Amino acid sequence: MKAAEMKPFKAALVAMRARLRGDVSTMADAALGKTRSEASGDISSMPIHMADLGTDAYEQEFTLSLMASEEGTLEMVEQALDRIRSKTFGICEDCAGVISKKRLEAIPFASLCIRCAEKLEQPSSHRPRHPR
Repeated sequence: MKAAEMKPFKAALVAMRARLRGDVSTMADAALGKTRSEASGDISSMPIHMADLGTDAYEQEFTLSLMASEEGTLEMVEQALDRIRSKTFGICEDCAGVISKKRLEAIPFASLCIRCAEKLEQPSSHRPRHPR
C-alpha cells in the first residue's frame, strides 16, 4: 500500500488510540478511585445496605473487565501503527496477501485478510470433540 493510501488509516488509528487511552484512564479512575462512601463523605466504611457492597464489587469487576478489553484493542492499534511505520500495513500476517481496503475501513487495526480471519475463527477439524 502506498504511503498516501495509508494516511487516512493512520489518522483513524491515532484518533482511536487517543480515545482508547482516555477511556482506559477514565475507567481506571472509576474502578480504582473512591468508594461510594468516600464519594458521599460517609466516614463509615460500611455501605448503607449490604447489597450496595455487592453492587460496588460487581461494578468494579465489570469496569476492570472493560479495561482489559480496551487495553487489548489499544495494543492492536499500536501494532497497526507499527505496521504503517514498517510499511507492512495492509499485508496479511498469515498469508502475506493484501488486506482489502474495505476491511481496513471497517477494522483499521486488522492484521489478517478476511479469508485468514475466517479460517482462524472456524473450529478446527483436528480438535477432538468432547461428548456432552
